[in-house]
Amino acid sequence: MRGVPGWGPRVSPAEGTLEELGFYLLAGAGNEGPAALPGQARRGEELGFGTAFISERWNVKEASSLVGAACAVTDRMRIATAATNVNTRHPLISASWATTMHRLSGGRFTLGIGRGIAGVYNAFGIAEVTTAQMEDWAGVMRRLWRGEVIVGHDGPIGRYPVLALDPDFDEDIRLAIVAFGPATLALGGRAFDDVILHTYFGPETLRRCVDTVKQAAERAGRDPDGVRVWSCLATVGDHLPEPVRLIKTVGRLASYLQGYGDLLVRTNGWDPAVLQRFRADSVVTSIHGAIDAKATTAHLEHIAGLLPEEWLAQAATGTPGRCVERIRAEFATGADRVILHGSSPDELEPVVRAYRDIVGTEG
Repeated sequence: MRGVPGWGPRVSPAEGTLEELGFYLLAGAGNEGPAALPGQARRGEELGFGTAFISERWNVKEASSLVGAACAVTDRMRIATAATNVNTRHPLISASWATTMHRLSGGRFTLGIGRGIAGVYNAFGIAEVTTAQMEDWAGVMRRLWRGEVIVGHDGPIGRYPVLALDPDFDEDIRLAIVAFGPATLALGGRAFDDVILHTYFGPETLRRCVDTVKQAAERAGRDPDGVRVWSCLATVGDHLPEPVRLIKTVGRLASYLQGYGDLLVRTNGWDPAVLQRFRADSVVTSIHGAIDAKATTAHLEHIAGLLPEEWLAQAATGTPGRCVERIRAEFATGADRVILHGSSPDELEPVVRAYRDIVGTEG
Protein backbone atom coordinates (compact mmCIF):
# COMPACT_ATOMS: atom_id res chain seq x y z
CA MET A 1 0.00 0.00 0.00
CA ARG A 2 1.84 3.07 -1.28
CA GLY A 3 2.70 5.76 1.23
CA VAL A 4 2.00 3.71 4.36
CA PRO A 5 5.08 2.67 6.40
CA GLY A 6 5.61 -1.07 6.41
CA TRP A 7 3.43 -1.84 3.38
CA GLY A 8 5.91 -2.72 0.69
CA PRO A 9 8.37 -5.34 -0.56
CA ARG A 10 9.06 -8.05 2.00
CA VAL A 11 12.49 -9.18 3.05
CA SER A 12 13.17 -12.72 4.26
CA PRO A 13 15.70 -13.32 7.04
CA ALA A 14 19.12 -13.82 5.49
CA GLU A 15 20.35 -15.94 8.38
CA GLY A 16 17.42 -18.26 9.00
CA THR A 17 14.46 -18.23 11.34
CA LEU A 18 14.83 -18.24 15.12
CA GLU A 19 11.70 -20.25 15.86
CA GLU A 20 12.50 -20.22 19.57
CA LEU A 21 12.24 -16.42 19.85
CA GLY A 22 9.24 -14.10 19.74
CA PHE A 23 8.47 -10.43 20.32
CA TYR A 24 5.47 -8.17 20.81
CA LEU A 25 4.15 -5.80 18.19
CA LEU A 26 3.31 -2.35 19.63
CA ALA A 27 4.75 -3.52 22.93
CA GLY A 28 3.21 -2.11 26.08
CA ALA A 29 0.95 0.90 25.78
CA GLY A 30 1.46 1.12 22.02
CA ASN A 31 2.17 4.84 22.18
CA GLU A 32 3.60 4.82 18.67
CA GLY A 33 0.13 4.11 17.28
CA PRO A 34 -1.26 1.28 15.17
CA ALA A 35 0.28 2.62 11.95
CA ALA A 36 3.66 1.49 13.29
CA LEU A 37 2.59 -2.16 13.31
CA PRO A 38 3.18 -3.10 9.63
CA GLY A 39 6.74 -1.83 9.74
CA GLN A 40 7.46 -3.59 13.02
CA ALA A 41 6.03 -6.84 11.68
CA ARG A 42 8.14 -6.72 8.54
CA ARG A 43 11.24 -5.79 10.53
CA GLY A 44 10.66 -8.63 13.00
CA GLU A 45 10.37 -11.10 10.15
CA GLU A 46 13.51 -9.70 8.55
CA LEU A 47 15.44 -10.22 11.80
CA GLY A 48 14.23 -13.82 11.90
CA PHE A 49 11.81 -13.91 14.82
CA GLY A 50 9.62 -17.00 14.84
CA THR A 51 6.47 -15.40 16.29
CA ALA A 52 5.04 -11.91 16.67
CA PHE A 53 2.56 -11.45 19.51
CA ILE A 54 -0.24 -8.90 19.79
CA SER A 55 -1.82 -7.87 23.08
CA GLU A 56 -5.20 -6.20 23.15
CA ARG A 57 -5.91 -2.91 24.89
CA TRP A 58 -9.21 -1.11 24.59
CA ASN A 59 -7.84 1.98 22.88
CA VAL A 60 -6.14 1.62 19.50
CA LYS A 61 -4.93 -1.96 20.03
CA GLU A 62 -8.02 -3.85 18.90
CA ALA A 63 -6.75 -7.34 18.22
CA SER A 64 -8.57 -8.45 15.08
CA SER A 65 -7.57 -5.35 13.11
CA LEU A 66 -3.93 -5.60 14.15
CA VAL A 67 -3.75 -9.34 13.42
CA GLY A 68 -5.06 -8.79 9.91
CA ALA A 69 -2.46 -6.12 9.24
CA ALA A 70 0.37 -8.25 10.62
CA CYS A 71 -0.66 -11.30 8.58
CA ALA A 72 -0.95 -9.22 5.42
CA VAL A 73 2.61 -7.86 5.50
CA THR A 74 4.44 -11.06 6.52
CA ASP A 75 5.03 -14.38 4.80
CA ARG A 76 6.74 -16.67 7.29
CA MET A 77 6.46 -15.44 10.86
CA ARG A 78 3.65 -16.76 13.06
CA ILE A 79 1.19 -14.13 14.33
CA ALA A 80 -0.42 -14.74 17.74
CA THR A 81 -2.73 -12.90 20.09
CA ALA A 82 -1.53 -12.86 23.67
CA ALA A 83 -4.01 -12.04 24.63
CA THR A 84 -7.57 -11.31 23.71
CA ASN A 85 -10.74 -12.20 25.61
CA VAL A 86 -13.27 -15.02 25.52
CA ASN A 87 -16.21 -12.91 26.69
CA THR A 88 -16.14 -9.79 24.52
CA ARG A 89 -16.94 -11.54 21.22
CA HIS A 90 -19.62 -14.09 20.42
CA PRO A 91 -18.06 -17.57 20.02
CA LEU A 92 -18.98 -17.63 16.33
CA ILE A 93 -17.24 -14.30 15.79
CA SER A 94 -14.07 -15.54 17.49
CA ALA A 95 -14.10 -18.84 15.61
CA SER A 96 -14.75 -17.26 12.21
CA TRP A 97 -12.16 -14.54 12.80
CA ALA A 98 -9.56 -17.17 13.69
CA THR A 99 -10.41 -19.24 10.61
CA THR A 100 -10.17 -16.15 8.41
CA MET A 101 -6.73 -15.29 9.82
CA HIS A 102 -5.64 -18.93 9.61
CA ARG A 103 -6.41 -19.07 5.90
CA LEU A 104 -5.25 -15.53 5.16
CA SER A 105 -1.85 -16.29 6.69
CA GLY A 106 -1.40 -19.78 5.30
CA GLY A 107 -1.77 -21.41 8.73
CA ARG A 108 0.41 -18.97 10.68
CA PHE A 109 -2.17 -17.66 13.15
CA THR A 110 -2.44 -18.59 16.84
CA LEU A 111 -5.52 -17.51 18.78
CA GLY A 112 -4.38 -16.69 22.30
CA ILE A 113 -6.63 -15.71 25.19
CA GLY A 114 -6.27 -14.52 28.76
CA ARG A 115 -8.42 -14.23 31.86
CA GLY A 116 -8.25 -10.45 31.91
CA ILE A 117 -8.38 -8.11 34.89
CA ALA A 118 -11.43 -8.57 37.08
CA GLY A 119 -11.48 -4.95 38.26
CA VAL A 120 -11.58 -3.66 34.69
CA TYR A 121 -14.33 -6.09 33.74
CA ASN A 122 -16.39 -5.07 36.75
CA ALA A 123 -15.98 -1.38 35.96
CA PHE A 124 -17.22 -1.93 32.41
CA GLY A 125 -20.11 -4.16 33.41
CA ILE A 126 -18.56 -7.30 31.90
CA ALA A 127 -18.67 -10.57 33.81
CA GLU A 128 -15.38 -11.94 35.14
CA VAL A 129 -13.91 -14.91 33.29
CA THR A 130 -13.60 -18.26 35.03
CA THR A 131 -11.28 -21.18 34.35
CA ALA A 132 -14.30 -23.31 33.43
CA GLN A 133 -15.38 -20.74 30.85
CA MET A 134 -11.96 -20.71 29.18
CA GLU A 135 -11.91 -24.50 28.99
CA ASP A 136 -15.45 -24.64 27.63
CA TRP A 137 -14.63 -21.93 25.09
CA ALA A 138 -11.53 -23.80 23.88
CA GLY A 139 -13.56 -26.95 23.36
CA VAL A 140 -16.21 -25.07 21.39
CA MET A 141 -13.57 -23.43 19.17
CA ARG A 142 -12.01 -26.77 18.27
CA ARG A 143 -15.38 -28.34 17.53
CA LEU A 144 -16.38 -25.47 15.25
CA TRP A 145 -13.06 -25.66 13.44
CA ARG A 146 -13.71 -29.35 12.83
CA GLY A 147 -16.96 -28.46 11.08
CA GLU A 148 -19.30 -29.61 13.83
CA VAL A 149 -22.80 -28.25 14.22
CA ILE A 150 -23.24 -27.79 17.97
CA VAL A 151 -26.88 -28.03 19.00
CA GLY A 152 -28.14 -27.00 22.42
CA HIS A 153 -24.81 -26.03 23.98
CA ASP A 154 -25.30 -25.33 27.68
CA GLY A 155 -22.00 -24.78 29.41
CA PRO A 156 -19.93 -22.23 31.34
CA ILE A 157 -19.76 -19.85 28.34
CA GLY A 158 -23.55 -19.81 28.05
CA ARG A 159 -26.51 -21.35 26.30
CA TYR A 160 -26.62 -21.42 22.53
CA PRO A 161 -29.37 -23.17 20.53
CA VAL A 162 -27.03 -23.65 17.56
CA LEU A 163 -23.36 -22.92 16.94
CA ALA A 164 -22.02 -23.67 13.46
CA LEU A 165 -19.62 -22.27 10.88
CA ASP A 166 -19.17 -24.61 7.92
CA PRO A 167 -19.56 -28.41 7.88
CA ASP A 168 -16.62 -28.63 5.45
CA PHE A 169 -14.21 -27.03 7.92
CA ASP A 170 -11.27 -29.10 9.18
CA GLU A 171 -8.97 -26.43 10.53
CA ASP A 172 -5.88 -27.00 12.67
CA ILE A 173 -5.57 -23.68 14.50
CA ARG A 174 -3.30 -23.33 17.50
CA LEU A 175 -4.78 -22.10 20.77
CA ALA A 176 -2.72 -20.25 23.36
CA ILE A 177 -3.43 -19.05 26.87
CA VAL A 178 -1.70 -16.45 29.02
CA ALA A 179 -1.37 -17.99 32.46
CA PHE A 180 -0.51 -16.81 35.96
CA GLY A 181 -1.98 -19.05 38.63
CA PRO A 182 -1.90 -22.84 38.97
CA ALA A 183 -5.47 -23.37 37.74
CA THR A 184 -4.85 -21.51 34.49
CA LEU A 185 -1.44 -23.13 34.02
CA ALA A 186 -2.99 -26.58 34.42
CA LEU A 187 -5.73 -25.66 31.97
CA GLY A 188 -3.05 -24.68 29.48
CA GLY A 189 -1.41 -28.05 29.86
CA ARG A 190 -4.57 -30.06 29.24
CA ALA A 191 -6.38 -27.96 26.61
CA PHE A 192 -4.07 -25.47 24.84
CA ASP A 193 -1.09 -25.64 22.49
CA ASP A 194 0.93 -22.72 23.84
CA VAL A 195 1.13 -21.34 27.37
CA ILE A 196 2.48 -17.82 27.66
CA LEU A 197 3.79 -16.75 31.05
CA HIS A 198 3.85 -13.23 32.41
CA THR A 199 6.76 -10.82 32.45
CA TYR A 200 8.88 -10.44 35.59
CA PHE A 201 8.74 -14.05 36.68
CA GLY A 202 11.83 -15.14 38.58
CA PRO A 203 13.65 -18.44 37.87
CA GLU A 204 11.85 -20.36 40.64
CA THR A 205 8.49 -19.12 39.43
CA LEU A 206 9.33 -20.03 35.84
CA ARG A 207 10.38 -23.55 36.82
CA ARG A 208 7.24 -24.09 38.88
CA CYS A 209 5.01 -22.84 36.06
CA VAL A 210 6.67 -25.09 33.48
CA ASP A 211 6.30 -28.10 35.76
CA THR A 212 2.63 -27.34 36.36
CA VAL A 213 1.89 -27.12 32.63
CA LYS A 214 3.82 -30.24 31.65
CA GLN A 215 2.41 -32.37 34.46
CA ALA A 216 -1.15 -31.30 33.59
CA ALA A 217 -0.55 -32.23 29.96
CA GLU A 218 0.70 -35.64 30.96
CA ARG A 219 -2.28 -36.25 33.24
CA ALA A 220 -4.58 -35.36 30.34
CA GLY A 221 -2.91 -37.95 28.12
CA ARG A 222 -1.13 -35.37 26.00
CA ASP A 223 2.52 -35.20 25.04
CA PRO A 224 4.07 -32.67 27.46
CA ASP A 225 6.63 -31.70 24.83
CA GLY A 226 3.77 -30.81 22.49
CA VAL A 227 2.63 -27.98 24.78
CA ARG A 228 5.01 -25.07 24.37
CA VAL A 229 5.69 -22.87 27.37
CA TRP A 230 6.84 -19.35 26.56
CA SER A 231 8.83 -17.26 28.99
CA CYS A 232 7.96 -13.58 28.57
CA LEU A 233 11.24 -11.85 29.31
CA ALA A 234 11.49 -8.06 29.43
CA THR A 235 14.52 -7.37 27.22
CA VAL A 236 15.90 -3.85 27.49
CA GLY A 237 19.53 -3.46 26.51
CA ASP A 238 21.71 -0.59 27.63
CA HIS A 239 22.15 0.50 24.02
CA LEU A 240 18.80 2.26 24.52
CA PRO A 241 18.65 5.76 26.08
CA GLU A 242 18.12 5.86 29.83
CA PRO A 243 14.64 7.50 29.67
CA VAL A 244 13.50 4.73 27.32
CA ARG A 245 14.94 2.06 29.58
CA LEU A 246 13.07 3.55 32.53
CA ILE A 247 9.76 3.31 30.68
CA LYS A 248 10.41 -0.27 29.59
CA THR A 249 11.58 -1.53 32.99
CA VAL A 250 10.37 0.61 35.88
CA GLY A 251 7.33 1.90 34.00
CA ARG A 252 6.25 -1.49 32.72
CA LEU A 253 6.62 -3.28 36.05
CA ALA A 254 4.84 -0.43 37.83
CA SER A 255 1.94 -0.70 35.38
CA TYR A 256 1.60 -4.39 36.18
CA LEU A 257 1.58 -3.58 39.86
CA GLN A 258 -1.20 -1.05 39.23
CA GLY A 259 -3.36 -3.60 37.43
CA TYR A 260 -2.79 -6.87 39.27
CA GLY A 261 -0.05 -6.30 41.77
CA ASP A 262 -1.40 -8.73 44.36
CA LEU A 263 -1.31 -11.59 41.88
CA LEU A 264 2.18 -10.80 40.61
CA VAL A 265 3.57 -10.39 44.12
CA ARG A 266 1.91 -13.57 45.36
CA THR A 267 3.07 -15.58 42.33
CA ASN A 268 6.70 -14.54 42.80
CA GLY A 269 6.68 -14.76 46.60
CA TRP A 270 7.59 -11.07 46.89
CA ASP A 271 7.01 -8.91 49.97
CA PRO A 272 3.41 -7.57 49.90
CA ALA A 273 4.42 -4.68 52.17
CA VAL A 274 6.45 -3.24 49.30
CA LEU A 275 3.37 -3.32 47.11
CA GLN A 276 1.34 -1.50 49.74
CA ARG A 277 3.99 1.25 49.98
CA PHE A 278 4.02 1.53 46.20
CA ARG A 279 0.25 1.91 46.05
CA ALA A 280 0.21 4.54 48.80
CA ASP A 281 2.96 6.67 47.29
CA SER A 282 1.80 10.17 46.31
CA VAL A 283 3.60 10.12 42.96
CA VAL A 284 2.03 6.79 42.02
CA THR A 285 -1.45 7.96 42.99
CA SER A 286 -1.01 11.21 41.03
CA ILE A 287 -0.61 9.35 37.72
CA HIS A 288 -3.98 8.84 36.07
CA GLY A 289 -3.62 5.88 33.77
CA ALA A 290 -0.98 3.26 33.11
CA ILE A 291 2.39 4.38 34.44
CA ASP A 292 4.28 3.16 31.37
CA ALA A 293 2.07 5.39 29.20
CA LYS A 294 1.60 8.48 31.38
CA ALA A 295 4.59 8.89 33.73
CA THR A 296 7.35 11.41 33.12
CA THR A 297 11.04 10.59 33.47
CA ALA A 298 11.03 12.32 36.87
CA HIS A 299 8.07 10.16 37.95
CA LEU A 300 9.86 7.01 36.85
CA GLU A 301 13.08 7.94 38.63
CA HIS A 302 11.08 8.35 41.83
CA ILE A 303 9.16 5.09 41.33
CA ALA A 304 12.43 3.24 40.71
CA GLY A 305 13.29 3.95 44.32
CA LEU A 306 10.12 2.22 45.46
CA LEU A 307 10.85 -1.07 43.70
CA PRO A 308 13.39 -3.57 45.07
CA GLU A 309 16.30 -4.43 42.81
CA GLU A 310 15.26 -8.08 43.08
CA TRP A 311 11.99 -7.27 41.34
CA LEU A 312 13.56 -5.27 38.52
CA ALA A 313 16.29 -7.89 38.10
CA GLN A 314 13.80 -10.30 36.52
CA ALA A 315 14.56 -8.76 33.12
CA ALA A 316 17.30 -9.02 30.51
CA THR A 317 19.33 -5.83 30.79
CA GLY A 318 22.87 -4.62 30.18
CA THR A 319 24.92 -5.25 27.06
CA PRO A 320 23.46 -7.32 24.23
CA GLY A 321 25.70 -10.16 25.36
CA ARG A 322 24.36 -9.96 28.92
CA CYS A 323 20.83 -9.98 27.57
CA VAL A 324 21.63 -13.15 25.64
CA GLU A 325 22.95 -14.78 28.82
CA ARG A 326 19.62 -14.11 30.49
CA ILE A 327 17.65 -15.40 27.49
CA ARG A 328 19.62 -18.63 27.54
CA ALA A 329 19.06 -18.95 31.28
CA GLU A 330 15.30 -18.99 30.61
CA PHE A 331 15.77 -22.00 28.34
CA ALA A 332 17.97 -23.68 30.93
CA THR A 333 15.25 -23.14 33.54
CA GLY A 334 12.71 -24.96 31.40
CA ALA A 335 11.12 -22.54 28.94
CA ASP A 336 10.51 -24.00 25.49
CA ARG A 337 10.56 -20.58 23.85
CA VAL A 338 11.23 -16.99 24.90
CA ILE A 339 9.47 -13.75 24.05
CA LEU A 340 11.80 -10.74 24.06
CA HIS A 341 9.24 -8.42 25.55
CA GLY A 342 8.87 -4.68 25.76
CA SER A 343 11.03 -3.51 22.85
CA SER A 344 10.52 -3.05 19.14
CA PRO A 345 12.41 -5.13 16.54
CA ASP A 346 14.77 -2.24 15.83
CA GLU A 347 15.47 -1.90 19.55
CA LEU A 348 16.05 -5.66 19.79
CA GLU A 349 18.33 -5.94 16.75
CA PRO A 350 21.64 -5.79 18.70
CA VAL A 351 20.39 -8.52 21.05
CA VAL A 352 19.26 -10.73 18.16
CA ARG A 353 22.61 -10.28 16.43
CA ALA A 354 24.45 -11.19 19.63
CA TYR A 355 22.19 -14.22 20.10
CA ARG A 356 22.98 -15.43 16.58
CA ASP A 357 26.70 -14.91 17.13
CA ILE A 358 26.79 -16.75 20.45
CA VAL A 359 24.47 -19.63 19.54
CA GLY A 360 26.02 -19.97 16.08
CA THR A 361 29.54 -20.12 17.50
CA GLU A 362 28.59 -22.86 19.95
CA GLY A 363 26.62 -24.78 17.31
